[in-house]
Amino acid sequence: MDAGPWLPVPPDGYGGLENVVATLTAELRARGHTVVLAASGDSPLAADGLVSAFRTGRFDVLGAPYAEVVGIAHAHALAVAEAATGGGFDLVHTHLEVVGPAVLGALGPAAPPVLQTLHWDLRRNADFYERFDGRGRVFFAGVSDSQVARGPERLRRQTLAAIPLAVPVDGPPPLPLGQRDDAVLVLARVCALKGSDTAVRAARAAGVPVVLAGPVGPLPDRAALDAALATPGHPALSHPDVAWFLDAVDPLLDGVHARWVGGVSGAAKADLLRRARALLTPIRWEEPGGTAVCEALVAGTPVVGTPRGCLPALVDDGRTGFLRDDEAGLAAALTRLGEIDPRACAEDARRRFAPAVMAGAYERVYAEVLRRARVRTLRGPGAPRSRVPAR
Repeated sequence: MDAGPWLPVPPDGYGGLENVVATLTAELRARGHTVVLAASGDSPLAADGLVSAFRTGRFDVLGAPYAEVVGIAHAHALAVAEAATGGGFDLVHTHLEVVGPAVLGALGPAAPPVLQTLHWDLRRNADFYERFDGRGRVFFAGVSDSQVARGPERLRRQTLAAIPLAVPVDGPPPLPLGQRDDAVLVLARVCALKGSDTAVRAARAAGVPVVLAGPVGPLPDRAALDAALATPGHPALSHPDVAWFLDAVDPLLDGVHARWVGGVSGAAKADLLRRARALLTPIRWEEPGGTAVCEALVAGTPVVGTPRGCLPALVDDGRTGFLRDDEAGLAAALTRLGEIDPRACAEDARRRFAPAVMAGAYERVYAEVLRRARVRTLRGPGAPRSRVPAR
């Protein structure tokens, strides 16, 4: 199970992909599978082995120029490739974008078959995905139907399923609205794509306090930001998310009605989600998976957001939240949160987003990957390849 080199698994704070890997790995092992984790060396997740190229996660440089980052991804992928060709693995499940399928696919029959889960908007790196041929050994799974539908045709032909994300569902029952805080929560990286500035303005227009919980670029909190600002030439100051935050969001914060609390994890994150009046997610991109949306709904917290990407498939407008196209619509929706029953949010989400549901779906896809790879091997490398149906 390859999570990439960027963050530990599970992460200490931000890290949607790494949380998915942690949830899936734990559930697969509970179902009797042997799972070796490939991730940064500081990953605390229980697994049947750990493959790593770096002692700690390299998220601090992820936003750096390409020339400073590409070697990190490839060094990690080479460690995974070496382990995969060493024998003993039935399948490699990689979550490392582009580099994962490229390196593992180039190994040919010396390596086990590969499944990559696609976590991003597939218009990014479309030049790769519209040319990549898995040759009957490398296949893909999306995280939502809307994400897969935006992918290049060749990628869609090699995609076996769209499997929604899962989150832990064994928490306490949801709090009634009357026992919740007044504030709405934005649980995401603070950046333009997540619409953090729109969230603050919409909450202000609705007269509702708002809490931003998430890192700004590589900086986890205000103390780290202040330290970077006090250090001439600090590398974090060149990160585009940091520059955008200082220009577009920080002037909107007053520390009372609009606060940035930095990245959160564990019990602190669970408490924020459970006590928030709503999760506010005014995204400006085609969100593929929506981990925070699933976490909020499982906690019984309604979701107010823009109807882009996977959100229409996750949020039942008027029943588990509201989806609106613009800032005025979002502000108006925040005044109607009393119409949403937290119990309905939790009941629906705990049925749809349980780890057992995701793991069961992946078990079926793993079996199909192995079947197709076996057929390919029996036919021989020169045999015509069957077309994988789009899903």
